[in-house]
Amino acid sequence: MTERASGIGELLGVAVERALPVVGALSDDRLDAPTPCAEYDVKALVNHLFNVVVQFQRLAVKEDSDFSATPDHVGAGPDWRERFGEEARKLVAAWSAPGAEEGTTGAMNMPAPLVGSMVLLDLTVHAWDLARATGQEYVPEGDEHAVVDRLAGAVAELGPTARSMGVFGEPVAVAEGASEFERLLAASGRDPGWAPA
Repeated sequence: MTERASGIGELLGVAVERALPVVGALSDDRLDAPTPCAEYDVKALVNHLFNVVVQFQRLAVKEDSDFSATPDHVGAGPDWRERFGEEARKLVAAWSAPGAEEGTTGAMNMPAPLVGSMVLLDLTVHAWDLARATGQEYVPEGDEHAVVDRLAGAVAELGPTARSMGVFGEPVAVAEGASEFERLLAASGRDPGWAPA
């Protein structure tokens, strides 16, 4: 039996390997499709996630991030899926480097492990958002359960502040037999049963 991934870098590696096939399968004719994030269509959500992946590389090395604008990465060229993959792997490398999880980082001087959990959450739930918006399957398996375990604690810690800032919606009720991943989605304000109209 292999040891489960536990560090942010390892967990991001698991999340990235799951997210890349979802992003790679996004077709240009679905870029205007709605997503579970009401304010984003598929293209806008990819651009948001792309920006998150780039900016959180900077946070891993304790540099300032800039979320004041979201560049149109998708519109910058037809190779956006490959470029996203390159940046996602740079993100994993940055958070796997010695010292990445030490000290504080970001404008709010938050503990680095919690900041790392934030980008892990974005990668995980937005990959699910994109999959659900475009008819792809996204059900955690194997090491992905370690990601869900880590994120459950982070969502509980971040939830009140995230909801007050409009980052999370209000928690959604789930059925008694819901999976841990469905509970995680619901805690972030997502309906685990969401489907395009």
